Amino acid sequence: MAEPVPTEVAPEDLRAADGRVPGRRGRATRQRLLECTADKLRVSTYRDVKVIDIAREAGTSPATFYQYFPDVETAILVLAEEMVLDGARLSALVRGRPWRGRAGYDTAVALVDEFLDFWDTHRHVLRVVDLATDESDQRFRQMRTRLLHEVTVALADVVSHAQDEGRQPRGLDAMASAGTLVSMLAHVAAHLYGFEFWGIRTRDLRQSMARQLYWGTTGQKPPST
Repeated sequence: MAEPVPTEVAPEDLRAADGRVPGRRGRATRQRLLECTADKLRVSTYRDVKVIDIAREAGTSPATFYQYFPDVETAILVLAEEMVLDGARLSALVRGRPWRGRAGYDTAVALVDEFLDFWDTHRHVLRVVDLATDESDQRFRQMRTRLLHEVTVALADVVSHAQDEGRQPRGLDAMASAGTLVSMLAHVAAHLYGFEFWGIRTRDLRQSMARQLYWGTTGQKPPST
């Protein structure tokens, strides 16, 4: 499983709860608290994650936690922001590879694999984002929208290019097509374990998604596999 792509964080994004920018030791403490929050989300439901448990695992006190985050939700929002930044690898893959012929189909397969890996890496945070979004929390709803926006735009550009070359109908809405495909990828990645419970093999899901993704973007029949 791939690790999240390291990202640069602006100093203002590291401010403590009182507005101060922490020093090196403070940043290390803040990062440790975030890592322990993520660890708790992996083994507990979001509602059961408590500040005292995070602080205990981090080897510090609740008072120290509150120096950096006013509550657990804020710490999870920071984790979600890091997840969104890591999501840039999805759109980068779309824009950085060919989308014609066998090479194009290989790109579709690579994007499917990247989605599956991304969802597996961030499953514990995505679970909270989905729950809070369903409860109409606009902060998490915006995170979800931002996460999938860039890869949707990137795929829409592939569809538009296929339209310019006459491989897709002119009347097709490129963003609608891309949005549908991204929704498919996200939904299957989020429910992979359920498909496995039904007896559907992951390799078959992978092939099916890649074929639909390739056909839906390029307008070309996928190559024989």
